[in-house]
Parts: sequence; C-alpha cells; structure tokens
Amino acid sequence: MKKDIRNYTLEGLKKEIASFGEPAHRAAQIFSWLNQRNAENFKEMTNLPKSFIEKLEEKYFVGHLVCEERSMSKDGTEKFLWKLRDGKHIESVLIKDKKRNTVCLSTQVGCKFKCPFCASGSAGFKRNLQVSEIVNQVLAVQKRHSLRVTNIVFMGMGEPLDNYRNLVKAIHIINHPRGLALGARKITVSTCGLVPGILKMKDLGLQVELSVSLHAASDTLRDKLVPVNRKYPIKELITACREYYDATGRVVTLEYTLVRGMNDSLKEADKLAGIAKRLKAKVNLIVCSGLTEDDYEKPEKAKTEAFQARLRSGGVTTTLRRSKGEDIMAACGQLAAKKSTR
Repeated sequence: MKKDIRNYTLEGLKKEIASFGEPAHRAAQIFSWLNQRNAENFKEMTNLPKSFIEKLEEKYFVGHLVCEERSMSKDGTEKFLWKLRDGKHIESVLIKDKKRNTVCLSTQVGCKFKCPFCASGSAGFKRNLQVSEIVNQVLAVQKRHSLRVTNIVFMGMGEPLDNYRNLVKAIHIINHPRGLALGARKITVSTCGLVPGILKMKDLGLQVELSVSLHAASDTLRDKLVPVNRKYPIKELITACREYYDATGRVVTLEYTLVRGMNDSLKEADKLAGIAKRLKAKVNLIVCSGLTEDDYEKPEKAKTEAFQARLRSGGVTTTLRRSKGEDIMAACGQLAAKKSTR
C-alpha cells in the first residue's frame, strides 16, 4: 500500500530516501517541494531525476484535502469543511486581523473529552488526524488565498495532546526553515489539561505557546465543565504548567469560558486570579457561545466586564476574546464538521 509522503518530517524523509540509494540532499529537495511550494504530485518536482520520480510514485502519494464547503462570516472569518481520504470530515478556520493571518487547526476527527459547551465532541471521537492532514490544512488555506499564514492555533476539533506524536511531527514541519518556516512563538497548542502531554512538550526544545482550557478555578466545578479534570485535577495541572513555564520561558495562557450563572461570579474571578498569579499566567476570557446545551448560556455583558475588571484589579493580565465567526459556527467551541443547512 502506498504511503502519504507528506507524513514525514525532514529527518524521517531522509531515512526513507536512503533506501533508494539516492544522495541525502534529495530528501531536502522533496521536503521543500512539499511544504514551501506545495507540490501536488511528484512530476512538479522538476529538479528530481525522472527515474527517481518513477520510484517515488510506486511507493508514495502526495496527500491533499478536498474542500467541500466554505463559509464566510460577516466579520471576515472563513471556515473550511475538509473531506479526508476515508470520507470523514474536519473543519479549520482562517481569521484575518490587520497584519496577521491565523489558522485554527483540527488535530482529530471528533473529540473524546466532551466538554459540555463544546460542539466538537458531540458526535464522539472517530480517529486521530495524520501528520499530513494537519499540515495540509495550512497549505490548502495558503494556496486558496495566495497568502502566508502568520500564526497557527491548535484550537480546532479534537484535543491536540491526545494526538501527541502526530502533533509534534506537524509542528516540526511547520517550524522547519525548509518547511513552512513559521516561528515556534507563532504556534499555540491548546489543551483541556492533559498533564502528561504538557510535561512532554516542555522538553521539545521549542518555544511553542501553551494555552490551557481551564474554565473553572475549583475541582468541583471543573469536573463538570472539563471532565478530564477528574483524571488530572487542578493541582496537577498547575504544577505541569509551572514546569512548562520554567523550561521554556513562555507565559502560559489560561482560557476561561464564561458561562452564565455558573463560573462568572466575582468569587470565581478571585479564585482564578489566585491560580493565574501562582503561574505568572495571563487569562483569556471567552464568552460562551450559548449554542450547545440550554444550561450553558452567555453571561450578561455587565457581568463579563465586572469579571474582567476584578481580574485586572488583582494584578492579572487579561483579555476578552472578541468572538469571531459565530454566525457561521466558527467561533470557539462551535466546530463540528457538519455541512451548512442554510
């Protein structure tokens, strides 16, 4: 069975190419064709010998995504529904903001962790994405819009650290100078709190940004809002985040979705401030989309503002994320890989 050649890092590709008896620089040539020029087949690789191309075609194929639907928000955000080779679907989102072109990437088809205000896990977990399926989301967006992606956030469908091996390979391809050449500090990995993955990430040697979906400042409430907390409670999560900060020097971002009447009180703000100060972390507040279950509604604007003010008065750096793409189901927690019914 043929293998997708886009699944290989440069080092992995060197090992593959060595079996052909070709010089080592061939791997670098192929890697650049795939990730810098986004070649769709081997025949486009004009500096490779024809005999070598024929050998490659016998063993490999160049994977790609099929765009089944594009949705454009009134705020300029664009959502893509991609069809994978096995017929399954994922979504990714392009957010343009002044000089930044940010792509929100998926890492899994579905999600295991079923946070109740997030739509991605509503249909259950199907499978991990391959390395090529992760990287191709970026390449496909760049090609469609003839633009350069400047920032990447792993905040789409799935839990990135649950697909750790493929995630890391994708990051290496995206970051490599012969790959997409995107700086590590322009890449953010979001997690619901998989402690083992955070501890492994700190030893990568890359200053990738870490974002943690906290959403509650006590175990009792977080058990409900982020069920994985039952396995990795807040104390363990804080320790792991602190180790990440100490190892990388990168400030951790705590994502906190405000849910009306549940975690939006000033008392909860004070608890959150305590955690943020212990971690020297910043807080990114998100207003609940209110589109998953009846119990998870948007808080009043005044309450949101009071919550943010309380954090700031406690010395915590905090921002209120302006939700983009909500009208096309592209905002935080809304991706579910479903065709539009409009």
